[in-house]
Amino acid sequence: MTALWFDTALLPGGWAKNVRLTVADGLISSVETDAAPLAGDERGRIAVPGVGNLHSHAFQRAMAGLTESGARGGDDFWGWREVMYRFVERLTPEDVEAIAAQAFAEMLAGGFTRVGEFHYLHHDIDGRAYADPAEMIHRLVAAAETAGIGLTLLPVFYAHGGFGGQDVGPRQARFVNSVDEYARLLAAGRLAIAVAPGARIGVAPHSLRAVTSDELIEIVALADGGPIHIHVAEQTAEVEACLAWSGARPVAWLMGHADVDATWCLVHATHMDEAETARLAASGATAGLCPITEANLGDGLFPAVPYLAAGGAFGVGSDSNVAIDLAQELRLLEYGQRLERHGRGVLGSGASLFTGALAGGARALGEPRSGIGVGAPADLVSLDTDHPALSERQGDVLLDSWIFAAGQSAVDGVWTRGAKVVEGGRHVRGEAIAQRYRATLKRILSL
Repeated sequence: MTALWFDTALLPGGWAKNVRLTVADGLISSVETDAAPLAGDERGRIAVPGVGNLHSHAFQRAMAGLTESGARGGDDFWGWREVMYRFVERLTPEDVEAIAAQAFAEMLAGGFTRVGEFHYLHHDIDGRAYADPAEMIHRLVAAAETAGIGLTLLPVFYAHGGFGGQDVGPRQARFVNSVDEYARLLAAGRLAIAVAPGARIGVAPHSLRAVTSDELIEIVALADGGPIHIHVAEQTAEVEACLAWSGARPVAWLMGHADVDATWCLVHATHMDEAETARLAASGATAGLCPITEANLGDGLFPAVPYLAAGGAFGVGSDSNVAIDLAQELRLLEYGQRLERHGRGVLGSGASLFTGALAGGARALGEPRSGIGVGAPADLVSLDTDHPALSERQGDVLLDSWIFAAGQSAVDGVWTRGAKVVEGGRHVRGEAIAQRYRATLKRILSL
């Protein structure tokens, strides 16, 4: 049993002082307030719950900065995707493991304690299945264990290159499975995560472009109560193509053809009309927002004001991993709305953004408990009271100052399932992970 003691901690009922936690089997077994520390207790200053990163493509971390061409006349998501396809053609399982470990370590240092890995790189470079169809899954599980991050694995079903069952292109061959092949992959994935404490698994039809309506029904039926994630309505061109194919917008089509409920996470959902926004909010599903990536790709702004006013749930994810920082995701979510609406505090305070992302991230990643409470995973983030941006702050102002003034530099320590994985702002295995990552990038970029 482990014991942790903090000067102050954010509990489900609010901030409390002199908080002592005991941890058994990775879960919080007791919470005491106004408690004195005991000999052997690990001590910290400010504790907040760790937040789930609900959408990641870990391998794309190695692309960060390589797609900013700055070409006169501009670029868009579809140009970025072509670069991503070329990059994918170089990656071995060993490469993916090294890159994922680096991305996961950075997530922990940025305040995320669980990741939803939206995993679609299934096959060998020539598109043929590995001898073990779960080869890449095993690599992701190993990377998560090396970094110490909680894992919700989301194997992706990808079968088509456009709406209506269009054929895939040669650059998508590493992603593609039939429904039967996907079912076998999912079964292998369930076995693979069994070795990782607290790991979970869901299903992820890639997008309405990549599945037919019949395949969507079959894939969703395989979820067995686990999370269901799907990309939807990220780009205006996607909306236009969906209208041309079906006569309906993507979110409207999905809501009309699937029983979307609280087990679902609709990633991006950027381009919705008023009716779609209200219907998604009422469904109980989580909107998976990735503000840094959405800004980087020029996607657009999510209709956050009407969605939250209607009681919609949301979480945040690092998606392409061009930058990894929980506070920055939340800051940019609010700043985008300020720029659009010409006001401040549009979505509320930093504290309300944080608590919303905490709840939504847990829901989307299949974690039944979130926050610092008995029975919840001992996933904790401590903030540095010596950071200038946190000086003389207390209560919710600490969260405001972390999100809007300090960012990742204020994260001092991180624990997952009670084990310390970040100390003094650095991942405890960071140098070894980074050394392997650097060697991997040297090989990939020399090809």
